[in-house]
Amino acid sequence: MGGIVPAGIMIAAALLFQAALVLCSFPATLKLERAFPLSQRVLLYYTKVQLGSPPKEFYVQIDTGSDVLWVSCNSCNGCPTTSGLQIPLNFFDTGSSSTAALISCSDQRCSAGVQSSDAVCTSQNNQCAYAFQYGDGSGTSGYYVSDLLYFDTILGGSVTTNSSAPIAFGCSTTQTGDLTKSDRAVDGIFGFGQQEMSVVSQLASQGVAPKAFSHCLRGDEAGGGILVLGEILEPNIVYTPLVPSQPHYNLNLQSISVNGQTLPIDPSVFTTSNNQGTIIDSGTTLAYLAEAAYNPFVTAVTNAVSQSAQPVVSKGNQCYLITSSVTDVFPQVSLNFAGGASMILRPQDYLLQQNSVGSSAVWCIGLQKLQGQGLTILGDLVLKDKIFVYDLAGQRIGWANYDCSTSVNVTATMKTGKSEYVNAGQLNDNSSPQNEPYKGIVISMISFLMHILLLGSFLFL
Repeated sequence: MGGIVPAGIMIAAALLFQAALVLCSFPATLKLERAFPLSQRVLLYYTKVQLGSPPKEFYVQIDTGSDVLWVSCNSCNGCPTTSGLQIPLNFFDTGSSSTAALISCSDQRCSAGVQSSDAVCTSQNNQCAYAFQYGDGSGTSGYYVSDLLYFDTILGGSVTTNSSAPIAFGCSTTQTGDLTKSDRAVDGIFGFGQQEMSVVSQLASQGVAPKAFSHCLRGDEAGGGILVLGEILEPNIVYTPLVPSQPHYNLNLQSISVNGQTLPIDPSVFTTSNNQGTIIDSGTTLAYLAEAAYNPFVTAVTNAVSQSAQPVVSKGNQCYLITSSVTDVFPQVSLNFAGGASMILRPQDYLLQQNSVGSSAVWCIGLQKLQGQGLTILGDLVLKDKIFVYDLAGQRIGWANYDCSTSVNVTATMKTGKSEYVNAGQLNDNSSPQNEPYKGIVISMISFLMHILLLGSFLFL
């Protein structure tokens, strides 16, 4: 949800989990649930966190495209007071928490935030503040506070205890645009970026959690999945380096192949610069190709299915009428990254099914063209049904195709030097031992909290 995200992108799904971390850098497993309306393919990821003393619950959206955790404060102007998502909205009150403290401009955390553009300071006062603007013009501003974040610690792979750690987070005093709309309102946004103001970086610097996180998002209608503060173990994971000195999760995409044939795209199209590059972003619903890559991709797919699908164009989107299984008709696509890592896309990873026409199923290209832009953004359409590991300490991202309805193994090295393992499917909502893997819960709700794409944009026909 970072400011560079162009208009026309929206959040994909809904995530609800109990915050869990692990003592001594042991991995933390967090349950994901997905919520979406029955009539629209609009989904939202959010989580419930506890802040302050006594702890107070806040529902915050997960966003790997920004760094900062912020919640609405009691002095907020324009903040919604009710939510159409059927969740209670709360306001953080520094005066009601015995452990809350304002963060001054002289605080080291504020200095780090200023360097990454996550914080601002003025000569008028000594208060560390922030102001964020998002792709559709919506925005929030406020000031930073320090208080306790609560979580479960996992000891010995099965025993859990309550714990907490002090973190810096934003206290929103002003919200504008779609952030003010009650039908999609949550209490704030939980940034999972890699800058020093992110919660992941803060907890890692305290030795509370590894400087890594992972997720596995279910792509079926049941939704759900797993998010881990730590690394998911899977032998088939391939890694590619992060592009250094970038505010987002930029990767070096080198080429695209369809049915094993490399497309005629100049590699410079994918080179990272101020206005182009390839970004991994869980805050994006679909996926977006740089303009110069889009037409060769669509042409290659259309040619590959010319004998078994009828191409149709609806509202500028390339669609196809088919009478057979989508996996039997459409080709495999490979995104090829630096270091020899390839991301294999099934047809369901780059197509969206639409309404049927007679006996024919309608599938449309889900990878959209960013008109006049050089950005390629890989959102949840591509990220689903895969393990993704964000190894921030090693400055790399890895992935592997995976059935995200099943449990995963996570690991990290403890202070003893011993590497221990937890089967994330053995933890239920309250982190007690259980034999059943996490199950996603389907909830009917209209939610496009990332407030960047119109709700109807998925409906091509």
